[in-house]
Amino acid sequence: MSFDLERLYQLLPAIYRARDIDLATRQTEALTPAEREDLKDLQARFNSNSPLTEPEFKRLQELQDKQQRGPLKALLTVIAEQVAVLEEDLAGAYDDHFIETCAEWVVPYIGDLVGARGLFVFPKARFSQRAQVANTLGYRRRKGTATVLEQLARDVTGWDASVVEYFQLLATTQYLNHLRPENLSFADLRRSRRLDYLNTPFDRTVHNADVRNIESRRGRYNIPNIGIFLWRLGSYPITAAPAHRVDNQRYLFDAVGKDLQLYNQPEVETEITHLAEPVNVPMPLGRRLLHRYLETYYGRNKSILIYRDGEEVSINSIAICDLSNLTDAFGNVTGWANLPQEKIALDPVLGRIAFPLSSPPAALPRTVHATYHYGFSAEMGGGEYEREISGGEDKVIKVPADQPTAQAALAALATELANNPQIKSGVVEITKPVSVLASDYHRLSGSVDVPAGKRITLRAVDEHRPVVVLNGDLEITGGENAELELNGLLISGGALRVPDTGNQLQKLRLVHCTLPPGHAGVTQSPPVDGSPPSLVVQSPITHVEIDRSILGPIRAADGARVCLTGSILDGGDEQVIVYAGINGGQAGAPLVVVNTTIIGRAHTLTMELASNTIFFADSSSEAPVRAAKLQEGCVRFCYVPPGSRLPRRFKCQPETEEEAATVRPIFTSLRHGDAGYCQLSPQCSEKIKRGAEDGAEIGVFHDLYQPQRVSNLRARLDEFLRFSLEAGVFEAS
Repeated sequence: MSFDLERLYQLLPAIYRARDIDLATRQTEALTPAEREDLKDLQARFNSNSPLTEPEFKRLQELQDKQQRGPLKALLTVIAEQVAVLEEDLAGAYDDHFIETCAEWVVPYIGDLVGARGLFVFPKARFSQRAQVANTLGYRRRKGTATVLEQLARDVTGWDASVVEYFQLLATTQYLNHLRPENLSFADLRRSRRLDYLNTPFDRTVHNADVRNIESRRGRYNIPNIGIFLWRLGSYPITAAPAHRVDNQRYLFDAVGKDLQLYNQPEVETEITHLAEPVNVPMPLGRRLLHRYLETYYGRNKSILIYRDGEEVSINSIAICDLSNLTDAFGNVTGWANLPQEKIALDPVLGRIAFPLSSPPAALPRTVHATYHYGFSAEMGGGEYEREISGGEDKVIKVPADQPTAQAALAALATELANNPQIKSGVVEITKPVSVLASDYHRLSGSVDVPAGKRITLRAVDEHRPVVVLNGDLEITGGENAELELNGLLISGGALRVPDTGNQLQKLRLVHCTLPPGHAGVTQSPPVDGSPPSLVVQSPITHVEIDRSILGPIRAADGARVCLTGSILDGGDEQVIVYAGINGGQAGAPLVVVNTTIIGRAHTLTMELASNTIFFADSSSEAPVRAAKLQEGCVRFCYVPPGSRLPRRFKCQPETEEEAATVRPIFTSLRHGDAGYCQLSPQCSEKIKRGAEDGAEIGVFHDLYQPQRVSNLRARLDEFLRFSLEAGVFEAS
């Protein structure tokens, strides 16, 4: 039974309630003058049967309740709040009895009850040991099988996994009583399907025996060896997004014009007795693979789907081609190869689409949209994943339901906040389009002005990633104590600029946003020194917070303050000045960086705090990372290139000059748009991969706790391996 305020109030005798309301009506100070005017207006509109929006009706109920709230009801309000806390605690205590519903801190205790050994839990980790505890008894019933090892790896690490029994892939001398015609000592080049998976966990080409130890990850093919492959990259969807138009015939899947490797949508395995196949793990789609299994990956609710003028393109109209660049004798790109004549060409490796030019010419598409999947390490930088969205705003304007465009919604919200003192915060929320034709770029130009003392949020609805195109730089201004937040957006076409003249904006916050390095969006090469930055903060009183975002160079004036957490600051090259003052030659605003990867040289006035951060800059240049004030601030558990001038350091890498050549970050890729962007390579030094304060890796993916996941798995393997077998853990992506 729930005891909320109204229920408790109704339990009182009517005489007490009547006296309490009578006392409330005599207290004219219960409502402010502005609230009384607002209540009068809303009551008049309600009594005249004028339609009220949901927020207005909610506001009317709140004001009426506040007007009739006497001393007795005010007391019950406090009691009801405590009753609600008690009820929530009791409900939580019941839920904590079950592994499916318990709080995260309860998981190790339930694990102790079922004897789940080697259970390690890390605070703020993005993975859980819940599945491992829930399936512990199931593991033991199937101990010694390859399928249980695969399920164990998936549950312990939280990554997709696949297991390979290498003794089945050994070339053998044929025994007449046990013929193995598939295990011949040569590879059949006519079997192109096998060649598609060469050097992957699904490689079925036979090999000679390798006597090196598999636990050291050197040897693989031997009788006692079991390989466990972990897919560290995830596959993330983009649904019915506008394709980038190159010309009337050519398009790119990526909305801002990058070449993009497409990934498959992994199919969930429903049985523990089923070993993973290529369709069950996040893998890049190759041309031959997609050509051969097009019906598996193309279509509604599958990995890829193209829309032409709002209509789905049928699978019979698709041809898989190599649409690589054509170049002239001087290396200049002159076009794409293999442009189609009849069908629509699709290149999954480059993420390109080409429509045919028939004779007589057929009508080319007016709009092209695409559903696809891309690979990445974590949920950051904007995407169709669940985000932490705080509620409680006074006003919400939805685009396009309430206003047709984001530009109009921001202007309407700013006007309403300025004219209504009681409304302190408002949100412009970009919702999912109701149809494919309604999916388009959201264009912003000019400036956004936040009234004094108010807070405006421009965000995407949960599990949606809109593309915001700036027509030039977007100026952000505000009055005293004003705040602006951008959440879940891909922003291209210009920079965010916080001007100085007449600007009193207190805080600018970017959460789960991407401002692509080289923000025009169509460049294929990294920005060079002097290229326009993604964010310019000229106001000396503005505090900038950047959380789980990706952006290009920052210029921030002295007096401001910039804080980056779990983000990537990418200058495009080690030699580019990625962080500095307004003109690029002066020291930038005081800087705080936590769990961040910075690519390029940085010059700050004060390095207030640098923790678990990679500064990847050219060490041959003078002071690649430097702070003007060396007596202030702290740098701890970071990678700092040799020659940098920073305040006192604590357990930073490299520790000595002799280690500078070997202890250096090695990335899978530094090109924005690649699946392995800013991911540490398996060949990277252990001092980088385990150099953070808690033994995790240094850099933007610290909170993934990747070394701990692998260590947890290794600790559990011996219990479930068959006697005499040995297992090696490998990164498949």
